[in-house]
Amino acid sequence: MTCAATAAGYQRDWLKGLRGQITDGADYAFVNADTPHELFHFMDVPMVTNQWWSAVIAAKQLAPRYFDRMEEMGFHAHLPRYSSLPLIAQMEGDFDLQPWGGLPSPALLCARASSDEHPRLFQRWAELTGAELHILSAPATPDPAPDWWVQARSDWEDLYGTARLDLMVDEMEGLIEALERMTGRAFDRDGFADYMARIDAQERVVDEVADMLAAADKSPMSISEQMPNVMIPQWHRGSDWALSHVRAFRAEVGDRIAQGAAVCENERIRMMWIGAGLWFDTSFYSAFEESHGAVFAWSMYVPFAADGYIRTDHGDPLRALAARVSAMNEQLHQPPWVNEWLVKEAKRWRIDVAVMLVPEHDRFSGYGSYFARNALREAGVTVIEIHSDMVDPREWDREKMEARVRAALDELEAA
Repeated sequence: MTCAATAAGYQRDWLKGLRGQITDGADYAFVNADTPHELFHFMDVPMVTNQWWSAVIAAKQLAPRYFDRMEEMGFHAHLPRYSSLPLIAQMEGDFDLQPWGGLPSPALLCARASSDEHPRLFQRWAELTGAELHILSAPATPDPAPDWWVQARSDWEDLYGTARLDLMVDEMEGLIEALERMTGRAFDRDGFADYMARIDAQERVVDEVADMLAAADKSPMSISEQMPNVMIPQWHRGSDWALSHVRAFRAEVGDRIAQGAAVCENERIRMMWIGAGLWFDTSFYSAFEESHGAVFAWSMYVPFAADGYIRTDHGDPLRALAARVSAMNEQLHQPPWVNEWLVKEAKRWRIDVAVMLVPEHDRFSGYGSYFARNALREAGVTVIEIHSDMVDPREWDREKMEARVRAALDELEAA
């Protein structure tokens, strides 16, 4: 796709600039993926995301070294790999081996307490680097609505609860004060409202793309093409470039569908990939197209851009941001939210087979897999569980995993 190459080129150039800023000594923030990135972007604070940096380390094939070292250091075996890999690399200190020559100490650290481990991981970062630490609370919703996406876009006050949103807004105000000190600039609330409106417009375009992809007779593009066209604009959400890019993406998807383009002309089976990307072996996604006409049509990144991000501001954009952030991770991983959402998406995209990545060492990401598996099977979807990790290839056996999926596909075709 033209758009995928364009997005990759833009991100490559942008990352060169980010690397230059950070390695030249600019103050930057190191943050978890489920924190309010919008505040950092709007205040022009350079930012590195923990899980993204983990994926970069894994793509450089360095993860086995660091996870072996993690065990030597005495960390317990179930420390979440996706979130802990950057800390272990930082503690190892062999920066010459690392991407960018390693990361210098950040000025600010930010995480949500969305799992037992995240606050302690970031506390250890703070102890190691002396960076200012902000841990945002993650109180449970007392009565989570299984069909959360119905209310989330507009009726989010009742969905997430006034007390929880009050707490999140208060903690974000503290984060804003820290960013004002860090940058020497005041937070422009009117400008922030405009910025949030552009994000909303961007995600609504992606929502249209999701509808187009789901309704297409055959998948016009692989999830490996979908991901950069959504994930990269999400990095830059609300920018002129991001909004322009998703509109071009929508146009290209429309053209491909109109022309009858297909990832696999002999598409017979539609698949969904559940979980974060398999960052060290992304070619796995195309392994079953020729043999079984089986195409991975769905990953979470396109549909979640709408359901997880669109939040009408009702005149209070900071509170709308609180609604976006307050249960972001939970909706992707925890019952009853994740299982009902996946069933909804499987029906929408006409999914036959779900391949579910179950990271045994990441308890937060893995807890909901039992409920999601059962809900999908009850909906008539074949579910294949792969017990591996997003960034740890040590237990990944490509041949064995392919054989498991092929056996399930053979059985489905024989039925």
